[in-house]
Amino acid sequence: MPPAALPDSPDAPRPPWRGLALLTAAVVLAHLALLGLAPPAGAPRPSPLANTFITRSIVVAPPPAPAPAAAAAPVVKAAPAPPRPVRPRPAPRPRPAIEPAPAPAAAAASVPPEAPPNDLIAQAEIDAGNAQAPEGNAGGAASGASGASGAGGGETAGNITGPVALQISGSVRLAFAATAQQGAQPLQGVFGELVWLQDGSHYDASLSWTFLFKTLRSQHSAGNIGPTGIEPLRFSDKRKTEVTSHFERDKGLVVFSSNAPSVMLLAGAQDRLSVVLQLGALLAGDPARYPSGAVIAVQTVGPRDAEIWTFNVEGEEELTVPAGDFKARKLTRNPRKPFDDRIELWLAPSLGWLPVRIKQTQTNGDFIDLQMRSQVPLRASNP
Repeated sequence: MPPAALPDSPDAPRPPWRGLALLTAAVVLAHLALLGLAPPAGAPRPSPLANTFITRSIVVAPPPAPAPAAAAAPVVKAAPAPPRPVRPRPAPRPRPAIEPAPAPAAAAASVPPEAPPNDLIAQAEIDAGNAQAPEGNAGGAASGASGASGAGGGETAGNITGPVALQISGSVRLAFAATAQQGAQPLQGVFGELVWLQDGSHYDASLSWTFLFKTLRSQHSAGNIGPTGIEPLRFSDKRKTEVTSHFERDKGLVVFSSNAPSVMLLAGAQDRLSVVLQLGALLAGDPARYPSGAVIAVQTVGPRDAEIWTFNVEGEEELTVPAGDFKARKLTRNPRKPFDDRIELWLAPSLGWLPVRIKQTQTNGDFIDLQMRSQVPLRASNP
């Protein structure tokens, strides 16, 4: 049986290693305190975000240091500069006498470069008080009374001057058979239709080409009938998409939906559809004013531009179209720049000077030739 453990007696001596350990700890703390490495008493615990890092740099510009106030410099008033001596002006030299240049003729501004001055008939303005409203019959309308002289004051080859009369056709629907050429492929079975409606104050005109019940192209013109005859307000040309031209007459501008620059609106301006009907109205009003060899100049607005179109008036022709035999006056608009089209119109007096044939030829040889096959008089209220 092992002996029972006995408690230490108070008088028993302590082991010597404890004293050595206490002495060593006291010496180490003393050295740390002297070296400043011991943590100060009551120091805060490190923040838990101390080990949280970001991978991008954040640059914080320090606020600019205020500039030290500069010492106020004493204000020194400069002495006034002495006045400059006034030099006498030299006597003016006598200027040589200059004879004034002769004023240009009134018609020169509207004469096309290739047209002789004596062969120009510009679009005319008719006195609003004397112009008569056209009747709504198929054969024609009452001619407009005389008014102001034509803009530009040009003369015909027959030396006929004076006020211009207009006669606007009544409402009618014209159907056309067409032949066309596109590249090496001729197109058969193309049909056209011209619908002209007017009530004496307003008009609406449309021209369309169809092939196999599909509309290839359509043009539409609408506006008023006023002192200058047909006065368009809106013109549209549609192939795959529609582009429009707006006649802002109160501003004297033509504005295009294609974002093309606006152009100045001239007196008697037409669009590419209404010009055909306006030419007929001019010839119907006074056929003798436009003999063979005369030229009619009209500002003509397209979907993206406005140019002066000149039509050469030619003689009378015997014409056979699907609708029958007609005597017609031919007008030709020749191309004046690259990619211009040649336009030929045959206007029949027996039809109220409406077109019985329209041919348009491109510079590459493609063309479309519309020849009238029927006519149906309409009322302005009909669609």
